Amino acid sequence: MDEVTSTSTVYESNSEAFVEKYRSESVAARFGDDFYTELSGKRVLDVGCGPGADTETFSSDGFDVVGFDLTASFIETAHATVPDASFVRGDMRRLPFRDETFDGVWSCASFLHVPRANAPETLREFRRVLAPEGVAYLSLKHGETSGYDHDGRYFERYLPEEIRSLLADAGFSSIDIDTMNVDGGNKWLNILASIDSRTSPV
Repeated sequence: MDEVTSTSTVYESNSEAFVEKYRSESVAARFGDDFYTELSGKRVLDVGCGPGADTETFSSDGFDVVGFDLTASFIETAHATVPDASFVRGDMRRLPFRDETFDGVWSCASFLHVPRANAPETLREFRRVLAPEGVAYLSLKHGETSGYDHDGRYFERYLPEEIRSLLADAGFSSIDIDTMNVDGGNKWLNILASIDSRTSPV
């Protein structure tokens, strides 16, 4: 069982607690203004949507949003609570969508569960499904040491220059990274990565 699958198993085994935690706040409602500003259209893919808090925000704001997650109970909860959105279960490393399907990819605290070895292909998938002038948002844990936390979830941590290089290699041409101190001093990276309409998918 790899890191992504084992992390999803942890979420599934204690889904009620995680649903309560992740439904309590929408990051898109608090920090999504810059993402909204960069969007050139209404089609948004919420990658790693969990139980759908951010998906609900996008739907309420009039976006054509698809929530995507590997954890079955999260998809079930999200579908029940956000009936106007669409939901698909799957692995973000192999997105089951056609090229240039979305104007924005929102990945809040989800790409960080993908191990470093799979990061390049996953970011290329984000790039592939974005339309010209599309934008991606990622929130990641800042740091140099990756691994499993106390409950068995895997977290890949990044320094700004590392994720910037990976995004550039995946075909993103404009990359803005902000560092935030949250959760008692822990650092997070908030990233907006855009596509130049003149570039082709990698």
